[in-house]
Amino acid sequence: MINFEDLVAHARKKGLKKVALAVAEEESALKAVKRARDEKIAEPILVGSLGKIKEIASGIGWDLSGIKIVDAPDAAQAAIETVKLVKTGQADIVMKGLLHTDVLLKAVLDKDVGLRTGKLLSHVFLLEIPAYHKLLILSDCAMNIAPTLDEKKCILQNAIDVAVNIGIEKPKVAIIGAVEEVNPKMPATLDAAILSKMADRKQIKNAIVDGPLAFDNSISRRAAEEKGIQSQVAGDADILLLPQIEAGNILYKALVYFAGVKAAGIIMGASAPVVLTSRADTEESKFFSIALAAAIV
Repeated sequence: MINFEDLVAHARKKGLKKVALAVAEEESALKAVKRARDEKIAEPILVGSLGKIKEIASGIGWDLSGIKIVDAPDAAQAAIETVKLVKTGQADIVMKGLLHTDVLLKAVLDKDVGLRTGKLLSHVFLLEIPAYHKLLILSDCAMNIAPTLDEKKCILQNAIDVAVNIGIEKPKVAIIGAVEEVNPKMPATLDAAILSKMADRKQIKNAIVDGPLAFDNSISRRAAEEKGIQSQVAGDADILLLPQIEAGNILYKALVYFAGVKAAGIIMGASAPVVLTSRADTEESKFFSIALAAAIV
């Protein structure tokens, strides 16, 4: 996949999905689900304060005739009702609206109505970067703070599953560190080397994994060649596994705010994808996040 147009086309081919929007009284989220409906990617179910939803929809010129709305004025109640829709097969995707992330995730992980699978939940970003030759996945930039080796394995497998489901048959994974050589004083490089060997032994499936690789030689073949790095991944990575949340979050925000990169983000590890966007994200970013979720269901 080269750009988000390819992603949207892929999602459309997968057929119309149903996205349940928790606390739907937020303008950019409503615009995003409306666009997803107009582009025949997803049919929305709106959960939240009925009056507020109708008021905002009217303000953006959206006639809600035929749209299912679940009246749930309280945010925690709306989160539970949203997750129930997916749990009972009435929806395919959970989407965050105007509520705090922890409230939504509490519902997702609820023992009775939640979407637990036993897997670690992790966040996956898909980026369209003008200076890069294809779409690029980053993980984890938003959820797991300082993952252990075992947690990194789970985060990586979640990211690989996304890549495979959007049509990347055997994604190339770069395990990122500050340097490309193993250094016992830098734990991220040790984890990277172990993860690479685990992939060689098929403990990590459906990907070509190499690391440690520094950021430059993971995405630049020239940089890799100048450093004498021989790798199937160097300069052609599909996925970057970041060492911890600060590195991932700073990289993601630098790309978006300085370089105008387009981004889509979802949470993996539950029984259905969770579109988890920031209140600061644009309507376009939220739409692409829906498309990403729809493409992997």
